[in-house]
Amino acid sequence: MKKPFYYGGQAVIEGVMMMGPEGYAVSARRPDGRIVTRKEQHHSVKERLTFLKWPVIRGFVNLIEMLVLGMSTITWSANQSAEEEEELSAKEMIFSVVIALVAVIGLFLVLPTWLGTGLRPVIGDFGRSFFEGVLRIAIFLIYLALIRRMEDILRVFQYHGAEHKTINAYEAGAELTPEAVKAYSTRHLRCGTSFVLMVMIVMIIVFTFVGQTETTWARVLIKLACMPFVAGLTYEFTRFAANHCHHPLVRAAITPGLWLQRLTTEEPDLDQLAVAIRSLKAVIPGYAENHPEEEAIRDYREEEAAEAEAAEAAETETASSC
Repeated sequence: MKKPFYYGGQAVIEGVMMMGPEGYAVSARRPDGRIVTRKEQHHSVKERLTFLKWPVIRGFVNLIEMLVLGMSTITWSANQSAEEEEELSAKEMIFSVVIALVAVIGLFLVLPTWLGTGLRPVIGDFGRSFFEGVLRIAIFLIYLALIRRMEDILRVFQYHGAEHKTINAYEAGAELTPEAVKAYSTRHLRCGTSFVLMVMIVMIIVFTFVGQTETTWARVLIKLACMPFVAGLTYEFTRFAANHCHHPLVRAAITPGLWLQRLTTEEPDLDQLAVAIRSLKAVIPGYAENHPEEEAIRDYREEEAAEAEAAEAAETETASSC
């Protein structure tokens, strides 16, 4: 029996990206209120290199691919929702990502490791790992609590809630309309927020036994080298939890991640839900054929070409009548 495909996605600037079995779609709302959709096929490197499908390895590969895809879709959505003179270039986006990556490493890896190493003579190896982990989680919670006060970030969190509601509704077999989808939860088991929290918890366990050095930088380098393993291990647990979410022990393990989503999701409005629904419909195989009563969702490039052709035809007709 073929396993069901687990749809997923992420919030972008004024929009939502959804990943389907044949590719992805990202929809964004332009300043004039119109929703535009970009559809692309997605070919994972795992299709060419079979060993990348092995447990643990596949989790890290998925993470890298989603980070790259996320950067691309965020750039596109930002340009769709911005005025023409405010559009981001690829170089500007890459620069922003590099700066953010350096900040993340410094704040969530170097700082806790430096403080933990200073306390190691007092609290021991296990105490250091536990202290680092708790401090890392505390910094993460404070960071989320602060940035959600920003209006632009809060809107992203609303689209994050729209993404979750839409997938929850689809998996429950509900009608994909904003009014029907609104009734569903903004929490979801396969959320990236829960994944990040679980990574931090797995780090406490792994680095209790690995990287017990006396210097901060040696431990930081060891942690960076081991992050593919940590991410892959966390992915396997997340995958297992999604299939066994009703087991009491699994439910207890994933509950903190669901609580954390209170900080990274917000109740969306109907317009935001419409954007998320547009993306999901675009990646469901055969959706247009099975719902002929609905207008087919076209790629924005096809829409622009059709608009240009219509404008040209109108100009020709005007010229011929003069």
